[in-house]
Amino acid sequence: MTLVQMQPRSAQADPVHRTVDDAMETAGPQAHDDMTVEVALSVMASARVGHLLVRDEDGLCTGLVTRAGLAAVRDGDAYTDRVRLRDVLGDGGPFTSPLTTMAEAEHAMRYRRLDALPVVDEQGSALGVLALAR
Repeated sequence: MTLVQMQPRSAQADPVHRTVDDAMETAGPQAHDDMTVEVALSVMASARVGHLLVRDEDGLCTGLVTRAGLAAVRDGDAYTDRVRLRDVLGDGGPFTSPLTTMAEAEHAMRYRRLDALPVVDEQGSALGVLALAR
């Protein structure tokens, strides 16, 4: 896996000091945490994306769900059509800051086996997503 840069921010960025802000994608589609798994899968299919950022009633990012993760939940024995995103997120996180260096973010993502990581500001609002390319 290698990190993918979707929107170059600075052609002259020093590779040693690059930050998450230099490589993150825009936030894209977001979902409220009371959305059902089935509706979230439909939103992802319509938007042709593999993940959604999830936010709470205050608009703060509570995590990220993937199409594969939600499909696994839907195919599970305990699934009902009332399962909401907040039910599958658990404690939320992990998140990263736009000021985190790319080296730190890449290490954390590989260690946690994450394909995508929400990027949030100091208040917890979603700024974007850092994604690994396959």
